[in-house]
Amino acid sequence: MRGALAAAIFATGAFAVSGAQAETRVTYKSAKSASSYYQMGVEIAEAMKAGTNGDIIVTLEESQGSVQNVMEAAVRQGNYVFTTPPVLVSLAQGGKAMFEGKGNPKFDEIRALFPIPSLTMHFVMRDDSGVTSLSGLEGKTILLGKGSFGATEGEKYLKLFGLEGKVTIADAELGNSAAALKNGQIDGFVTAGSYPAPNVIEAAAGTGITLIPLSDDEIAETKRTKITIPAGTYAGVDTDTVTTSLPVVAYTTTAMDDDTAYQLTKTFWDQREAMGGSAAWWNAVSPDMLENLTGKLHPGALRYYEEAGVTVPDVAK
Repeated sequence: MRGALAAAIFATGAFAVSGAQAETRVTYKSAKSASSYYQMGVEIAEAMKAGTNGDIIVTLEESQGSVQNVMEAAVRQGNYVFTTPPVLVSLAQGGKAMFEGKGNPKFDEIRALFPIPSLTMHFVMRDDSGVTSLSGLEGKTILLGKGSFGATEGEKYLKLFGLEGKVTIADAELGNSAAALKNGQIDGFVTAGSYPAPNVIEAAAGTGITLIPLSDDEIAETKRTKITIPAGTYAGVDTDTVTTSLPVVAYTTTAMDDDTAYQLTKTFWDQREAMGGSAAWWNAVSPDMLENLTGKLHPGALRYYEEAGVTVPDVAK
C-alpha cells in the first residue's frame, strides 16, 4: 500500500509539474489604466483564461500610449502582445514621423493577431441644438478636450472643413462633457473611443443627444476609415451614424511561437461573443476588420484564419 501511495503521490506531482510547464504566460500592453482600452485588456485576459482553462495566463501592463507599445516591440522578448493603430506599425517600419531616427530592424518582426474595437469619432450635440451636419457647428460652443486622439482629430476636422475660428472651443476637460452638455455650458463635444462610449451614454441618458453623420466625401477628405455606429447604440439615436475611425489591432512579434499565436487568436474569436455579452464594444469587432491591416499576420494567426475560412488580404499573408 505504501508503494501504491507513493506512486500515486508521484503521479500527482508529475501531473502538477506538467500542468505548470504547459501554462503559457503572455504580457499584454495596451493603454492607461483609466482608459476603455485598458478595460478591454482586462476582458481579454479573463477571456483567455476562461477559453483555455487557464493554459494561457495574460498579465496586463499599463502603457502611456501606442507609440510606447510599438517602441517596446524592439526590445521585448517572448510572448509580448500590444495594441496600436496599424498606421503606427507602418511608420515604425519606415522610420517616419515620431519614429524618425529611431528605426530598428526589430520593427520588421511585428506581426498582427486580431483586431480590437476601433477609435471611433463621435460628434455629439444636444438634441435641441438643431445641428445635423458639420457645417452646423458654426457659431456653437464645442468641447474638444486636450491631448487625446479625439481632441487632435477634432481640431483637424475643424480646419479641414472651414470651421476654424467659427466655433467656440470650451476650456474644460472631456471628462466633464456630459455635465457641461446637461447644464448648457456647451452645445456639443467631440470624443473618440470604441462605441458605445461611456461619456456618450451618460450624455444621451442625461440630456438627449444627436450624433452628426459624415458624408462619404467628408470621410474621404479625412483619409480615415469609414465606420457605422448602429441605430440604438445610444438612447434617442434611432438611425445609423456614419463617421470615421482609426482601426486598432493586437500585435505581437515573430518571437512568439506559432502555436501560442494560433491559440491566442482562436480563443479571442471563440470568446468574442461572450465578451460582447458583458461589454457591447466587442460586438463591433468582426473578421472583416482584417482589411484594415498593414503588415503581416503572425503565421500562427494566419493558420487560424485559414482554418476558419476567413478571407485574409494578400498583403497580410
